[in-house]
Amino acid sequence: MGLLTFSINATLDGCIDHQEGIADDETHAYFTSLMDDAGAMLWGRVTYEMMEGYWPAVRRGNVEAPTAIREWAVKLEVKPKYVVSSTRTDFPWTNSHHIADDLRAGVQRLKDATSAGVLLGSGKLATELDRLDLIDEYKFLVHPRIAGHGPTLHQGGLPGTRRLELISTKPLRNGAVAMHYRREP
Repeated sequence: MGLLTFSINATLDGCIDHQEGIADDETHAYFTSLMDDAGAMLWGRVTYEMMEGYWPAVRRGNVEAPTAIREWAVKLEVKPKYVVSSTRTDFPWTNSHHIADDLRAGVQRLKDATSAGVLLGSGKLATELDRLDLIDEYKFLVHPRIAGHGPTLHQGGLPGTRRLELISTKPLRNGAVAMHYRREP
């Protein structure tokens, strides 16, 4: 069984708006490494649609992008992508799959079938999966910014405090800090 790892960009005040982080080569290398290590990606519908609207066009060369960004798009194209949605059933992007049944059972089956682990990258979905005790690890890239707005991490709340064990920290040259935590039993 693989681990479910939640990874996201966040500002110091907890904002997870993807436009608030530092988008440079170093940040991209960090997330490329996470994707390379994972056996599959897991997103909610909103995140999937945001990704689907941009990355296939980059891979096809329809959007001008630096080499590192284009390489990410090529890798993402072939990576298995799983989407949780109760409102959409058609996911035409290459290697996309729908998790339509019971959330707990569907995600647990995905974890069981993906020995290399699953990388979760959707804030709202992370809250739901945290409520179901399905997230094993957290890898946050905390940016040296205060956004002063939302959305924020776990905005919908959790039933209780999550105690985490620090596995590692790594400062990036751009001032962001990569933090890796594992859930305490």
